[in-house]
Amino acid sequence: MINLVILPKGERVLKKYDTSQIRNVAIIGHGGTGKTMLTEAILFHAGATKRKGSISDGNTVSDYDPEEIKRGTSISTALTTCQWKDTKINLLDTPGFFDFVGEVVAALEVTEGAVSVLSATDSLPVGFFTTWKLADERKLARTIFINKMDKENASFERVYGELREKLGTKVVPINLPIGSHTSFEGVVDLVNMKAYYQKGGDTVEAEIPEDLKAEAEKYREEMIEAVVVADEEILERYFEGEEISAEEIKRCMRLAAAQKEVFPVLCGSAELSIGIQPLMNMLVYGMPAPVAKVPANRGGEKIELDPASGQNAALVFKTLADPYVGKITLFRVYSGAIKSDSQIFNATKGETERLGQLFFMQGKDQLATDEIVAGDIGGVAKLQYTETSDSLCDKDKIVTFDPIKFPRPVLTLAVYPKGKADTDKVAAGLSRLSEEDPTISLEQSKETNEFLLSGMGDLHLEIIASRLKKKFGVEMELVDPKVPYRETIRGTAKVEGKHKKQSGGRGQYGHVWLELSPLPLGEGFAFEDNIFGGAVPKQYIPAVEKGIRETMSEGVLAGYPVVDVKVSLFDGSYHDVDSSEMAFKIAASMAFKKGFMEARPIILEPIMSVEVTVPDEYMGDVMGNLNKKRGKILGMDPGDGTQVVKALVPMSEMFRFAIELRAMTQGWGTFVSTFDHYEELPAQLAEKVIAEKQQSEGN
Repeated sequence: MINLVILPKGERVLKKYDTSQIRNVAIIGHGGTGKTMLTEAILFHAGATKRKGSISDGNTVSDYDPEEIKRGTSISTALTTCQWKDTKINLLDTPGFFDFVGEVVAALEVTEGAVSVLSATDSLPVGFFTTWKLADERKLARTIFINKMDKENASFERVYGELREKLGTKVVPINLPIGSHTSFEGVVDLVNMKAYYQKGGDTVEAEIPEDLKAEAEKYREEMIEAVVVADEEILERYFEGEEISAEEIKRCMRLAAAQKEVFPVLCGSAELSIGIQPLMNMLVYGMPAPVAKVPANRGGEKIELDPASGQNAALVFKTLADPYVGKITLFRVYSGAIKSDSQIFNATKGETERLGQLFFMQGKDQLATDEIVAGDIGGVAKLQYTETSDSLCDKDKIVTFDPIKFPRPVLTLAVYPKGKADTDKVAAGLSRLSEEDPTISLEQSKETNEFLLSGMGDLHLEIIASRLKKKFGVEMELVDPKVPYRETIRGTAKVEGKHKKQSGGRGQYGHVWLELSPLPLGEGFAFEDNIFGGAVPKQYIPAVEKGIRETMSEGVLAGYPVVDVKVSLFDGSYHDVDSSEMAFKIAASMAFKKGFMEARPIILEPIMSVEVTVPDEYMGDVMGNLNKKRGKILGMDPGDGTQVVKALVPMSEMFRFAIELRAMTQGWGTFVSTFDHYEELPAQLAEKVIAEKQQSEGN
């Protein structure tokens, strides 16, 4: 439940900040590296909270959703805020698992920088590279925090070495650990050349231990050489042998980080709050403020929007559906100052919205404010038209931002309500949840009439089902979708269909001769009128074709639509009184069913064109998996340490491939899949499909 908190004037979090005093930072990385605990430690250290929560106790600020508490992991981005050194820091704690990558995308869209969290006990995980690439695509400043230095097998040197190997010399340490595992007690700040220890909840500054001074001097030189290139005057003085001050290093660090020329590396323990203060200091002096011009659109033209322009412009990056407060809209202001109890124009929808009380988010709590200035992030409740990715602005100065490009869903399952009368409730609930999460979609298949729910993985869809039950009180089952098979023929047949009925009064009489023959794949249906001499009057011929088409749509062999068949009407007879359109329609249907079964009927299955991108070391496993799925390997395109496997694979084999690929490649593999064509289903599998269809109809 979201709580509105109106704090007294003078409360630190509600102090007004200029754009230059704001830092927007996403906390990103692989699941389990400690992102939420790092957020918790920063908030506590900054005085934004009175106690530091824990994952095990389920009382952290950013993991407040019941599903997050139950599972002990983040499943959505949480917005929090704190003040440090006269700077407002907005922290967006993002999930670390692939199923929720859309949350990471939205967070990175509205920030200038990111802290990528790693564990000192492990090698670089795939989630690090996935989120790093997303930040790189958006040209964000990045710093790296090597967490869990207090754990067994922690090694700053190993992780730092891997970073240098993968990312190059732009990776530069700005602090070093003092000890590791049980001996880990503090960090050396290479900017100020001081040691920082954690004593009784306070960070204590001290001199660098003697045994670390030489190492610290060495790494400090590396750091200075890397950052001074951002300022020509300081670079020149450095080459002349002048001493560069800590303040000058900080200035160069901020410039170099903003230009993506340097990626500072820090270390510590979020759990023990060691190394948190140097990180917070770095967020203030090393991360860019949201003062740069941003790309936007006006009247069909690309423009550069200045945050200081004074015109109101904002982008909605997240929507929350709270059962008590209603819909909550979170947005980033890019220029102007949006005020409470005012009006704003939704340029995406072309509608004017009435703004109520604005607020900043502190996890589940709303901190009321009268305005949100350029560069800041906040929210408002109960907007009528606005959705994620919409642009808000002044009506007389319309400006829009490009919509957020969320990743495409990779897993699609069929939805069946547990209660037969709950179909509409399930559809309505999922529609509401899709407003909150743009990476899910719900559509009804024209082929099978099933409702299909698509998402980023099995855990993602499982949590959607859980939320549906909790928020809307309805339950659903998720199963593999029905395969949209087709039926066709491989042979020819000439058949007679006669419908004759006499039951007093006017009877029914229709009589046709049809010839059925196959068409090439993809040709659909062809009907030929080859009647001579009026054996079937012209007014009844459309009824014959209609009877055939209706039978084809219902299927003959196993109830699937019939395709790629040519039907010729070449003979028949009629009765002056008893013949009718209905009689000929029935006769044509009878003839078609009979002829279809005589013309070597087969079942066609949909084939998908699949491209799988995997590191070289997983190639064998992936190829073996595709072969087991009756896939046909078309070729491979080598890349930089990766391979792109191109294959044709039956749709029926692909429903769970996203889950299998993730397991086979430890999350490194990705794929895209599109429909390609239909081809004949092997006879033994066709028999199974027919039997299953007959059994389902029997039930």
